[in-house]
Amino acid sequence: YKVISKDLESFGEFIVIPPDSMLALPKSEDEIFYRDWRLIDVDYLVLGSIQNPSIETKDINVTYSLFDITRQKTLYRGIIAGKTDSLRILAHNISDRIYEKIKGISGIFSTKILYVSKPSFLSDNYSLKIADIDGFNDISLFSSTQPILSPDWSTDGEQIAYVSFEGESSSVYVQTLRTGVRDKVSARSGINGAPVFSPDGRKLLLTLTMESGNLDIYSLDLAGQVLTRMTRHSSIDTEAVFSPDGETIYFTSDRSGGPQIYKVANRPGARAERVTFEGNYNARPRISPSGEELAVVHQVQGNFRIAVVDPSTGLTQVLTNGMLDESPSFAPNGAQIIYATRQRGRGVLASVSVDGRIHRQIVSVEGEVR
Repeated sequence: YKVISKDLESFGEFIVIPPDSMLALPKSEDEIFYRDWRLIDVDYLVLGSIQNPSIETKDINVTYSLFDITRQKTLYRGIIAGKTDSLRILAHNISDRIYEKIKGISGIFSTKILYVSKPSFLSDNYSLKIADIDGFNDISLFSSTQPILSPDWSTDGEQIAYVSFEGESSSVYVQTLRTGVRDKVSARSGINGAPVFSPDGRKLLLTLTMESGNLDIYSLDLAGQVLTRMTRHSSIDTEAVFSPDGETIYFTSDRSGGPQIYKVANRPGARAERVTFEGNYNARPRISPSGEELAVVHQVQGNFRIAVVDPSTGLTQVLTNGMLDESPSFAPNGAQIIYATRQRGRGVLASVSVDGRIHRQIVSVEGEVR
Protein backbone atom coordinates (compact mmCIF):
# COMPACT_ATOMS: atom_id res chain seq x y z
CA TYR A 1 0.00 0.00 0.00
CA LYS A 2 2.70 2.48 0.98
CA VAL A 3 4.82 1.91 -2.14
CA ILE A 4 1.86 2.15 -4.54
CA SER A 5 0.57 5.26 -2.76
CA LYS A 6 3.98 6.94 -2.96
CA ASP A 7 4.34 5.97 -6.62
CA LEU A 8 1.00 7.44 -7.65
CA GLU A 9 1.51 10.63 -5.63
CA SER A 10 5.14 11.13 -6.66
CA PHE A 11 4.42 13.14 -9.81
CA GLY A 12 1.63 15.23 -8.31
CA GLU A 13 -1.12 13.75 -10.47
CA PHE A 14 -2.93 11.77 -7.77
CA ILE A 15 -3.90 12.23 -4.13
CA VAL A 16 -4.27 8.98 -2.18
CA ILE A 17 -6.93 8.92 0.53
CA PRO A 18 -5.62 7.37 3.80
CA PRO A 19 -7.62 4.45 5.21
CA ASP A 20 -8.74 6.40 8.29
CA SER A 21 -10.51 8.90 5.99
CA MET A 22 -12.52 6.22 4.20
CA LEU A 23 -16.13 5.48 5.05
CA ALA A 24 -15.58 1.76 4.48
CA LEU A 25 -12.80 -0.76 3.86
CA PRO A 26 -14.29 -3.22 1.36
CA LYS A 27 -12.53 -6.52 0.76
CA SER A 28 -14.41 -7.48 -2.41
CA GLU A 29 -16.36 -5.88 -5.24
CA ASP A 30 -19.65 -6.90 -3.60
CA GLU A 31 -18.83 -4.65 -0.63
CA ILE A 32 -18.30 -1.52 -2.75
CA PHE A 33 -21.03 1.12 -2.46
CA TYR A 34 -20.16 3.77 -5.06
CA ARG A 35 -22.24 6.45 -3.35
CA ASP A 36 -20.02 6.31 -0.24
CA TRP A 37 -16.90 6.95 -2.32
CA ARG A 38 -18.48 9.82 -4.25
CA LEU A 39 -19.30 11.51 -0.94
CA ILE A 40 -15.58 11.86 -0.19
CA ASP A 41 -14.68 12.87 -3.77
CA VAL A 42 -12.90 9.66 -4.73
CA ASP A 43 -12.48 9.08 -8.47
CA TYR A 44 -10.85 5.64 -8.43
CA LEU A 45 -10.64 2.77 -5.98
CA VAL A 46 -8.09 -0.06 -5.87
CA LEU A 47 -8.71 -3.31 -4.00
CA GLY A 48 -5.97 -5.89 -3.57
CA SER A 49 -5.06 -9.00 -1.67
CA ILE A 50 -2.14 -11.42 -1.31
CA GLN A 51 -3.01 -15.04 -1.87
CA ASN A 52 -1.27 -18.33 -1.11
CA PRO A 53 1.92 -17.10 0.56
CA SER A 54 4.38 -19.98 0.78
CA ILE A 55 6.81 -20.04 3.69
CA GLU A 56 9.08 -22.55 1.95
CA THR A 57 9.31 -21.03 -1.55
CA LYS A 58 8.34 -17.43 -0.66
CA ASP A 59 5.96 -17.48 -3.66
CA ILE A 60 2.99 -15.11 -3.55
CA ASN A 61 0.14 -14.08 -5.84
CA VAL A 62 -1.25 -10.56 -5.65
CA THR A 63 -4.69 -9.89 -7.11
CA TYR A 64 -5.96 -6.35 -7.55
CA SER A 65 -8.84 -4.51 -9.17
CA LEU A 66 -9.29 -0.90 -10.28
CA PHE A 67 -12.74 0.68 -10.13
CA ASP A 68 -14.00 3.90 -11.74
CA ILE A 69 -16.24 5.46 -9.08
CA THR A 70 -17.82 8.09 -11.34
CA ARG A 71 -18.86 5.59 -14.00
CA GLN A 72 -19.49 2.80 -11.45
CA LYS A 73 -17.54 0.19 -13.38
CA THR A 74 -14.49 -2.04 -13.14
CA LEU A 75 -11.59 -0.68 -15.20
CA TYR A 76 -9.17 -3.55 -14.71
CA ARG A 77 -8.57 -6.81 -12.86
CA GLY A 78 -5.05 -8.15 -12.56
CA ILE A 79 -2.94 -10.78 -10.89
CA ILE A 80 0.82 -10.73 -10.46
CA ALA A 81 3.12 -13.42 -9.08
CA GLY A 82 6.42 -13.02 -7.31
CA LYS A 83 8.40 -13.58 -4.14
CA THR A 84 7.84 -12.18 -0.66
CA ASP A 85 11.25 -10.49 -0.82
CA SER A 86 10.30 -8.62 -4.02
CA LEU A 87 7.19 -6.82 -2.79
CA ARG A 88 8.55 -3.41 -3.90
CA ILE A 89 9.00 -4.69 -7.44
CA LEU A 90 5.48 -6.12 -7.47
CA ALA A 91 4.09 -2.85 -6.10
CA HIS A 92 5.88 -0.80 -8.78
CA ASN A 93 4.42 -3.05 -11.47
CA ILE A 94 0.92 -2.64 -10.04
CA SER A 95 1.42 1.14 -9.96
CA ASP A 96 2.41 1.06 -13.64
CA ARG A 97 -0.76 -0.77 -14.62
CA ILE A 98 -3.01 1.50 -12.53
CA TYR A 99 -1.38 4.58 -14.04
CA GLU A 100 -1.74 3.22 -17.58
CA LYS A 101 -5.42 2.38 -17.15
CA ILE A 102 -6.24 5.83 -15.78
CA LYS A 103 -3.89 8.09 -17.76
CA GLY A 104 -3.70 6.15 -21.03
CA ILE A 105 0.12 6.09 -21.16
CA SER A 106 2.64 3.67 -19.66
CA GLY A 107 3.71 4.12 -16.07
CA ILE A 108 7.42 4.40 -15.26
CA PHE A 109 7.48 3.20 -11.65
CA SER A 110 9.19 -0.10 -12.47
CA THR A 111 11.87 1.53 -14.63
CA LYS A 112 15.45 2.11 -13.43
CA ILE A 113 17.71 5.13 -13.13
CA LEU A 114 21.45 5.24 -13.79
CA TYR A 115 23.68 7.80 -12.09
CA VAL A 116 27.14 8.57 -10.72
CA SER A 117 27.54 8.99 -6.97
CA LYS A 118 30.24 10.02 -4.51
CA PRO A 119 30.04 9.86 -0.69
CA SER A 120 30.75 13.61 -0.52
CA PHE A 121 31.82 16.53 -2.66
CA LEU A 122 35.45 16.19 -1.52
CA SER A 123 35.60 12.40 -2.01
CA ASP A 124 37.53 10.78 -4.85
CA ASN A 125 35.51 7.56 -4.76
CA TYR A 126 33.11 7.42 -7.71
CA SER A 127 30.39 4.78 -8.15
CA LEU A 128 28.19 4.08 -11.15
CA LYS A 129 24.86 3.02 -9.69
CA ILE A 130 21.53 1.64 -10.82
CA ALA A 131 18.38 2.03 -8.71
CA ASP A 132 14.61 1.94 -8.81
CA ILE A 133 13.07 5.18 -10.00
CA ASP A 134 12.36 6.18 -6.39
CA GLY A 135 16.03 5.69 -5.46
CA PHE A 136 15.58 2.43 -3.54
CA ASN A 137 17.38 -0.87 -4.25
CA ASP A 138 20.53 0.88 -5.44
CA ILE A 139 23.35 -1.35 -6.70
CA SER A 140 26.91 -0.29 -7.51
CA LEU A 141 27.87 -1.45 -11.01
CA PHE A 142 31.41 -0.07 -11.06
CA SER A 143 33.60 1.96 -8.70
CA SER A 144 36.76 3.95 -9.29
CA THR A 145 38.98 6.58 -7.72
CA GLN A 146 38.87 8.35 -11.11
CA PRO A 147 35.85 10.20 -12.55
CA ILE A 148 33.00 8.33 -14.25
CA LEU A 149 31.02 10.34 -16.80
CA SER A 150 28.15 10.22 -19.28
CA PRO A 151 26.31 6.96 -18.48
CA ASP A 152 23.82 5.89 -21.17
CA TRP A 153 21.32 3.03 -21.52
CA SER A 154 20.97 0.76 -24.49
CA THR A 155 17.37 0.83 -25.77
CA ASP A 156 16.65 -2.66 -24.43
CA GLY A 157 18.07 -1.76 -21.02
CA GLU A 158 20.51 -4.66 -21.05
CA GLN A 159 23.75 -2.68 -21.52
CA ILE A 160 25.19 0.63 -20.42
CA ALA A 161 27.95 2.78 -21.86
CA TYR A 162 30.04 5.29 -19.92
CA VAL A 163 33.35 7.12 -19.78
CA SER A 164 35.93 6.11 -17.18
CA PHE A 165 39.22 7.87 -16.43
CA GLU A 166 40.87 4.80 -14.88
CA GLY A 167 44.49 4.83 -15.97
CA GLU A 168 44.24 8.64 -15.95
CA SER A 169 42.95 8.85 -19.52
CA SER A 170 39.43 8.81 -20.89
CA SER A 171 38.08 5.53 -22.25
CA VAL A 172 34.59 4.40 -23.23
CA TYR A 173 33.25 1.14 -21.78
CA VAL A 174 30.17 -0.94 -22.51
CA GLN A 175 28.97 -3.07 -19.60
CA THR A 176 26.43 -5.89 -19.79
CA LEU A 177 24.18 -5.70 -16.74
CA ARG A 178 23.29 -9.39 -16.53
CA THR A 179 26.90 -10.59 -16.43
CA GLY A 180 28.76 -7.48 -15.26
CA VAL A 181 31.28 -7.93 -18.10
CA ARG A 182 32.95 -4.65 -19.13
CA ASP A 183 34.36 -4.10 -22.61
CA LYS A 184 36.65 -1.18 -23.42
CA VAL A 185 35.35 -0.07 -26.82
CA SER A 186 37.25 3.17 -27.34
CA ALA A 187 40.60 4.27 -25.92
CA ARG A 188 41.80 6.27 -28.88
CA SER A 189 44.36 9.04 -28.75
CA GLY A 190 42.99 12.18 -27.11
CA ILE A 191 39.46 12.56 -25.74
CA ASN A 192 36.99 9.66 -25.76
CA GLY A 193 33.64 10.95 -24.56
CA ALA A 194 29.84 11.23 -24.60
CA PRO A 195 28.84 7.69 -25.65
CA VAL A 196 25.21 7.16 -26.74
CA PHE A 197 23.67 3.96 -28.10
CA SER A 198 21.89 3.79 -31.45
CA PRO A 199 18.23 2.67 -31.29
CA ASP A 200 19.19 -0.86 -32.39
CA GLY A 201 22.08 -1.04 -29.88
CA ARG A 202 24.62 -1.88 -32.57
CA LYS A 203 26.45 1.45 -32.63
CA LEU A 204 27.67 4.18 -30.34
CA LEU A 205 27.92 7.86 -31.08
CA LEU A 206 31.18 9.16 -29.60
CA THR A 207 32.95 12.48 -29.24
CA LEU A 208 36.60 12.00 -30.22
CA THR A 209 39.59 14.21 -30.96
CA MET A 210 41.60 11.57 -32.85
CA GLU A 211 44.69 12.79 -34.66
CA SER A 212 43.21 16.18 -35.60
CA GLY A 213 42.95 17.35 -31.99
CA ASN A 214 39.48 18.72 -32.71
CA LEU A 215 36.28 17.37 -31.15
CA ASP A 216 33.96 15.75 -33.70
CA ILE A 217 31.14 13.21 -33.71
CA TYR A 218 31.94 9.63 -34.72
CA SER A 219 29.79 6.53 -35.10
CA LEU A 220 31.32 3.29 -33.81
CA ASP A 221 30.03 -0.08 -35.01
CA LEU A 222 30.44 -2.22 -31.88
CA ALA A 223 30.63 -5.58 -33.64
CA GLY A 224 33.44 -4.71 -36.03
CA GLN A 225 34.97 -1.65 -34.33
CA VAL A 226 34.34 0.26 -37.56
CA LEU A 227 34.60 4.00 -36.92
CA THR A 228 32.81 6.55 -39.14
CA ARG A 229 33.29 10.30 -38.84
CA MET A 230 29.88 12.04 -38.82
CA THR A 231 30.90 15.71 -38.46
CA ARG A 232 33.90 17.54 -39.85
CA HIS A 233 34.19 21.12 -38.62
CA SER A 234 36.84 23.33 -37.04
CA SER A 235 34.52 24.07 -34.11
CA ILE A 236 33.67 21.76 -31.20
CA ASP A 237 30.99 19.13 -31.94
CA THR A 238 29.94 16.99 -28.98
CA GLU A 239 27.07 15.41 -26.95
CA ALA A 240 25.39 13.67 -29.87
CA VAL A 241 22.20 11.60 -29.71
CA PHE A 242 20.21 9.61 -32.26
CA SER A 243 16.59 10.34 -33.09
CA PRO A 244 14.28 7.41 -32.17
CA ASP A 245 14.25 6.18 -35.78
CA GLY A 246 18.04 6.47 -36.07
CA GLU A 247 17.80 8.69 -39.14
CA THR A 248 18.95 11.95 -37.52
CA ILE A 249 21.71 12.94 -35.12
CA TYR A 250 21.34 15.92 -32.77
CA PHE A 251 24.46 17.40 -31.18
CA THR A 252 25.98 20.41 -29.44
CA SER A 253 28.30 22.69 -31.43
CA ASP A 254 29.84 26.12 -30.96
CA ARG A 255 30.17 26.73 -34.70
CA SER A 256 27.82 29.74 -34.43
CA GLY A 257 29.92 31.36 -31.69
CA GLY A 258 28.40 29.64 -28.64
CA PRO A 259 26.91 26.26 -27.72
CA GLN A 260 23.77 25.51 -29.75
CA ILE A 261 21.96 22.39 -30.90
CA TYR A 262 22.38 21.18 -34.48
CA LYS A 263 21.03 18.22 -36.40
CA VAL A 264 22.52 16.20 -39.24
CA ALA A 265 21.32 13.22 -41.25
CA ASN A 266 22.83 9.92 -40.15
CA ARG A 267 25.22 9.60 -43.08
CA PRO A 268 28.81 10.79 -43.58
CA GLY A 269 29.18 14.18 -45.21
CA ALA A 270 25.61 15.37 -44.60
CA ARG A 271 25.09 19.08 -43.98
CA ALA A 272 24.31 20.12 -40.40
CA GLU A 273 21.43 22.49 -39.61
CA ARG A 274 20.99 24.63 -36.53
CA VAL A 275 17.98 23.76 -34.35
CA THR A 276 18.05 26.16 -31.36
CA PHE A 277 17.89 29.95 -31.68
CA GLU A 278 16.49 31.16 -28.34
CA GLY A 279 19.23 32.21 -25.92
CA ASN A 280 23.01 32.15 -26.26
CA TYR A 281 23.52 28.72 -24.69
CA ASN A 282 21.78 25.43 -25.48
CA ALA A 283 23.61 22.14 -24.90
CA ARG A 284 23.41 18.40 -24.14
CA PRO A 285 20.35 17.48 -26.25
CA ARG A 286 18.26 14.41 -25.43
CA ILE A 287 15.36 13.40 -27.65
CA SER A 288 11.93 12.31 -26.39
CA PRO A 289 10.67 8.79 -27.22
CA SER A 290 8.24 10.31 -29.73
CA GLY A 291 11.00 12.37 -31.38
CA GLU A 292 8.88 15.51 -31.02
CA GLU A 293 10.84 17.24 -28.23
CA LEU A 294 14.43 17.86 -27.24
CA ALA A 295 15.48 18.30 -23.62
CA VAL A 296 18.44 20.66 -23.37
CA VAL A 297 20.51 22.64 -20.86
CA HIS A 298 19.48 26.26 -21.49
CA GLN A 299 21.13 29.32 -19.97
CA VAL A 300 18.88 31.97 -18.42
CA GLN A 301 20.55 35.09 -16.94
CA GLY A 302 23.66 33.11 -16.03
CA ASN A 303 21.75 30.14 -14.63
CA PHE A 304 21.68 26.74 -16.30
CA ARG A 305 18.21 25.23 -16.49
CA ILE A 306 16.38 22.39 -18.24
CA ALA A 307 14.24 23.33 -21.22
CA VAL A 308 12.33 21.50 -23.95
CA VAL A 309 12.73 22.50 -27.57
CA ASP A 310 10.50 21.71 -30.54
CA PRO A 311 13.15 20.59 -33.08
CA SER A 312 10.93 21.55 -36.02
CA THR A 313 10.31 25.16 -34.91
CA GLY A 314 13.00 25.88 -32.31
CA LEU A 315 10.32 26.97 -29.82
CA THR A 316 11.83 26.70 -26.33
CA GLN A 317 10.11 26.27 -22.95
CA VAL A 318 12.15 26.51 -19.74
CA LEU A 319 11.01 23.91 -17.18
CA THR A 320 13.25 24.32 -14.12
CA ASN A 321 14.45 27.22 -11.98
CA GLY A 322 17.78 26.03 -10.58
CA MET A 323 21.22 27.57 -10.93
CA LEU A 324 23.07 24.48 -12.20
CA ASP A 325 20.58 22.00 -13.70
CA GLU A 326 22.19 19.52 -16.12
CA SER A 327 22.12 16.10 -17.80
CA PRO A 328 18.42 15.86 -18.74
CA SER A 329 16.98 12.49 -19.77
CA PHE A 330 13.44 11.59 -20.82
CA ALA A 331 11.49 8.86 -19.03
CA PRO A 332 10.39 5.98 -21.30
CA ASN A 333 6.83 7.35 -21.49
CA GLY A 334 8.04 10.84 -22.43
CA ALA A 335 6.06 12.50 -19.62
CA GLN A 336 8.93 13.20 -17.21
CA ILE A 337 12.52 14.41 -17.46
CA ILE A 338 15.12 13.40 -14.89
CA TYR A 339 18.13 15.68 -14.38
CA ALA A 340 20.96 16.51 -11.99
CA THR A 341 20.97 19.68 -9.94
CA ARG A 342 22.29 21.14 -6.69
CA GLN A 343 20.28 21.76 -3.54
CA ARG A 344 21.77 23.11 -0.30
CA GLY A 345 25.22 22.65 -1.78
CA ARG A 346 24.75 18.95 -2.62
CA GLY A 347 24.39 17.24 -5.98
CA VAL A 348 20.96 15.58 -6.21
CA LEU A 349 18.64 14.01 -8.76
CA ALA A 350 15.31 15.62 -9.57
CA SER A 351 12.55 15.31 -12.14
CA VAL A 352 10.13 17.65 -13.86
CA SER A 353 7.06 16.99 -15.99
CA VAL A 354 7.39 17.99 -19.65
CA ASP A 355 4.89 20.82 -19.11
CA GLY A 356 6.95 22.16 -16.19
CA ARG A 357 4.13 21.89 -13.65
CA ILE A 358 5.33 19.03 -11.47
CA HIS A 359 8.73 19.08 -9.75
CA ARG A 360 10.21 16.58 -7.32
CA GLN A 361 13.54 15.57 -5.81
CA ILE A 362 14.48 11.89 -5.62
CA VAL A 363 15.26 12.07 -1.91
CA SER A 364 16.12 8.39 -1.43
CA VAL A 365 19.36 8.73 -3.42
CA GLU A 366 22.26 9.37 -1.03
CA GLY A 367 25.65 11.00 -1.48
CA GLU A 368 26.87 13.56 -3.99
CA VAL A 369 25.01 12.64 -7.17
CA ARG A 370 24.97 13.57 -10.84
